[in-house]
Amino acid sequence: MSRRRGKAVEEEKADIDLTPMLDVVFIMLIFFIVTASFVKEKALDVNVPDPDQTEQTPPDPDKQNILLMVNSADEIWMGKSRIDSRAVRARIAQLYAENPQAIVIVRAHNKSSADTYVTIADAAKAVNPNIQVSLVPFEDKKR
Repeated sequence: MSRRRGKAVEEEKADIDLTPMLDVVFIMLIFFIVTASFVKEKALDVNVPDPDQTEQTPPDPDKQNILLMVNSADEIWMGKSRIDSRAVRARIAQLYAENPQAIVIVRAHNKSSADTYVTIADAAKAVNPNIQVSLVPFEDKKR
């Protein structure tokens, strides 16, 4: 009889109760979910023309816009001259003073970085917070 009791005791000792471990795991899971910081991705407010737009109106000759071009190497061009990113604000301020109705048009290559566009848009907004900045993407023509 004592032998049977011994086996029963041994069988009880062999069972492992997983309930406390699961409790700890669920508490840790809840802790990490509650303390995790959820990052909201910030989107750029970009004015891009509709690619399906078939009818294009010619620009108004009295309203000269400020055109900047960004190539695939993130170089900024205004007209036929390359300008430094630190000089963008001064150039936009100069042209905006001549024509306060002008909007800034950034013609950027598809492979250029968004940082360059943001630099130009920030420089334009530093000149006038109400200035309109439009992005016109382009890519090289295949031959």
